[in-house]
Amino acid sequence: MKTLILIGAKGMIGQAALSGLGNHKVITASRSGRDCDHAVDITDEASIRKLFEQVEEFDAVVNAVGECEYAPVCEMTEQQWMSSIASKMMGQINLVRIGAEYIADGGSFTLISGILNQKPIPLGVADAVTSGAIDTFVKCAGLEMPRGIRVNAVNPTVLEESWEAYGELMPGFEPVPGRLVGKAFERAVDGFLNGEVIYVDA
Repeated sequence: MKTLILIGAKGMIGQAALSGLGNHKVITASRSGRDCDHAVDITDEASIRKLFEQVEEFDAVVNAVGECEYAPVCEMTEQQWMSSIASKMMGQINLVRIGAEYIADGGSFTLISGILNQKPIPLGVADAVTSGAIDTFVKCAGLEMPRGIRVNAVNPTVLEESWEAYGELMPGFEPVPGRLVGKAFERAVDGFLNGEVIYVDA
């Protein structure tokens, strides 16, 4: 049994991740901290460091959160771009960068990207770009991590559980059940993959 931190535990992706991590001691965190063990804002380096210092000993970090703005490409403001980058890209990079100081030898980080960098949709340019950045980051970071630490990403399509909210934006997409995404997180945490993007698509 590993001790792992699951960030974004109350969201749809977080719940999907949790379904595949039941064999471990899971410490939950979210931005509000409501109904979770800890609160953390991944856009704030001090908040990230505080979380790791509070937990003290852990073997894995699983992130299931990263907010992006949705707008037409020519109407996206710099502020909207920076907000998306701060959360989905730099927030996750900082989890690895800072977390490497605290995680156990041989530990792992699992980040979240998303299928839009492979299958773009209107309004989703910021999500696509930041997802592509995370996929590239794990491929490169996995080669450099110290102490046997692994870094991977799960890149899922839309979940069946989220289809009612997002299906109208994604015509022609086939949703997948959350349990399959949970299996991808399980592979990342319990397997030996490093520097890999695990795609979950229909």
